[in-house]
Amino acid sequence: MLSSSHEALHRIFQEDPGLFARAVRGLGVFFPPPVSASPLPTDLTENRPMERRVDTLLRMDTEDGEFILAVESQGKRAPDKPANWAYYLSHLYAKYGIPPVLLVVCADRSTAAWAARQVDIGPPQWPSLTLRPLVLGPDSLPVIASPEEAARDIPLTVLSAALHRRDPDADAILNALAKALKGLSADDEDTAGTFIELTEQGLGKTPAADLWRHLMAVDLSFFQSETAQRLRAEGRDEGRAEGRVEDILRLLDGRGVEVSEEERERIAGCGDLGVLDVWFMRAITATAATELFAPDGDPETA
Repeated sequence: MLSSSHEALHRIFQEDPGLFARAVRGLGVFFPPPVSASPLPTDLTENRPMERRVDTLLRMDTEDGEFILAVESQGKRAPDKPANWAYYLSHLYAKYGIPPVLLVVCADRSTAAWAARQVDIGPPQWPSLTLRPLVLGPDSLPVIASPEEAARDIPLTVLSAALHRRDPDADAILNALAKALKGLSADDEDTAGTFIELTEQGLGKTPAADLWRHLMAVDLSFFQSETAQRLRAEGRDEGRAEGRVEDILRLLDGRGVEVSEEERERIAGCGDLGVLDVWFMRAITATAATELFAPDGDPETA
């Protein structure tokens, strides 16, 4: 099953095909911006049992000609991928007669370094085929940390946030992106909603995702998209839970009830407001922290 972060790293190119030319400039490769782009079927299966699918496939028309862009989101090393990628490219060239380009997008540095290797296919005396993917990773895409720069290219900033999601710079990118989205007009709400969703997906299960939910709850309260509303609700619930945790611990400390490190972690790790409310009521009279965790109807049970 594919993860949301996997989807975001190639779907962003469906939303803005011109992002490809802008993003790979940092690799020292220059493609003209597309005059037009059209999606192609991603199913590369032949009439045999093995199924092969590329993540995103676009036909790009530029002033200098046309090419097919195959985008693969790669989360970890996979020994069979180079052979599969070579198959994709040769199949596409045979099917469409148009030069193909492979772009591999990796949020992990070691995976990006692995994917960027040139792979020669054939005997060492005379390789018949050479695989040379373009690879975008954290070190090949700039950190976009100013709202002005983010506003100039929101799709590139979304991609920057996804690729730097585990880096210390992630907070600055997300703050800049939130401010840039806030500057969009009301007519751009649908577009903003798409990039809000892609950002959420691209961040995966990282601390940066928690910050993004907070930013949606505070900075983008005017957006009415389903994704923005859900993120705001999650942010509000998370904030209320954190506040209730603080109330419980403050109450126990104020009453002189000893709380072990393990008990403190259990309280702080609970995100269920209903459970926290029960614990708060018990904390008013509890003589030991263990009484908070007793089964319902039996507050004396440890």
